[in-house]
Amino acid sequence: MNTKSIVKLLSKLISCKSLTPEDDGCQKFIAEYLESLGFEIEFKKNGDVINLIARYGKDSPVFAYVGHTDVVPTGNLDKWISNPFELTEIDSKLYGRGTSDMKGSVACILISIKDFINSNKDFKGSLMVILTSDEEGPAQNGIKRLVNDGDLTKHNIDMCLIGEPSSKKVLGDTIKNGRRGSLSGKITIQGIQGHVAYPHNAMNPIHAFSPTLNDMVTKKYDKGNKYFPPTSFQISNLNSGVGASNIIPGQLTMDFNFRYSTETTCDKLMSDIHQIMDSSKLKYNIEWHHSGDPYLTVKKDLLNSCIKATKAVLDINPEITTDGGTSDGRFIAKICDQVVEFGLINESIHKINEHTTEKDLLNTTKVYSQILKNIFESA
Repeated sequence: MNTKSIVKLLSKLISCKSLTPEDDGCQKFIAEYLESLGFEIEFKKNGDVINLIARYGKDSPVFAYVGHTDVVPTGNLDKWISNPFELTEIDSKLYGRGTSDMKGSVACILISIKDFINSNKDFKGSLMVILTSDEEGPAQNGIKRLVNDGDLTKHNIDMCLIGEPSSKKVLGDTIKNGRRGSLSGKITIQGIQGHVAYPHNAMNPIHAFSPTLNDMVTKKYDKGNKYFPPTSFQISNLNSGVGASNIIPGQLTMDFNFRYSTETTCDKLMSDIHQIMDSSKLKYNIEWHHSGDPYLTVKKDLLNSCIKATKAVLDINPEITTDGGTSDGRFIAKICDQVVEFGLINESIHKINEHTTEKDLLNTTKVYSQILKNIFESA
């Protein structure tokens, strides 16, 4: 294992313009790499989305790396200090779209697998790599679809490590053993438009909705638990009016989101909001979008292996959290009771000039390799 081989591999991955849901040959290259190591390869194409399922071995335990090859759009190219689809080193940093989220981790995964297999020809168990080109987009035809269609059930996955960039300030400072659920709503409040000088002929939805909005914001939806903070209610957009200063608006729309814990459910949160709205006597409509349930890994085998590897390689005690946004862990957790996320630093993800470093790539690869040793040496 050396830094040069990791950077060379990452350079190839970055050169694929795999803007979600396009893959641009990224998974084909990865499949050929894994096939050369002895993996059996299966592709599942759902609409515009390509999914790769690769497996090495027939025995249990079955350890799977899960990740994605798609990346978010680059944003304004003029603000990048280099070509986002050409891995470029500037001042000891490696720039490119996907360097941290998450082609960097994919490169580390591939090198760690090669290193492990070369050193452990007769290990007992199986290795899997599951990749999708639909994580940064709607996330409907990727891991979610593979789980719902039963494409992964036959593999009886025991442990799953997702290479999302979990680290915050220093590599290894954070490992995630779960994520909060996400429920979004768009509420429309009907009023009566009119002239501001004749309010008795109108009904201002802003005025009428204000007390109800306060009820939504101040309500304690749950207290959380030792793994999750209390459920969070946040308003993302609130719009009303036609742009004129002499018109009482006839309608108000508001977008909001719950990031919720295992102490409540999607149905309970929707019921809470409808109860608040019904008590207001306002005329309203709500459109709901549920992105995923919360998940939590309680079993300790994989988590302890990750903690042990992080301490051994990086000499750091990681924080174990469930914070942040959603990930494909919410889908894979439905068929695997041990799902953990560990990866590169997330400070620059989705930003212009996304980057990582050679040191972090090498150390991430070492941690992944040590995790494999911890898992299969105890099997």
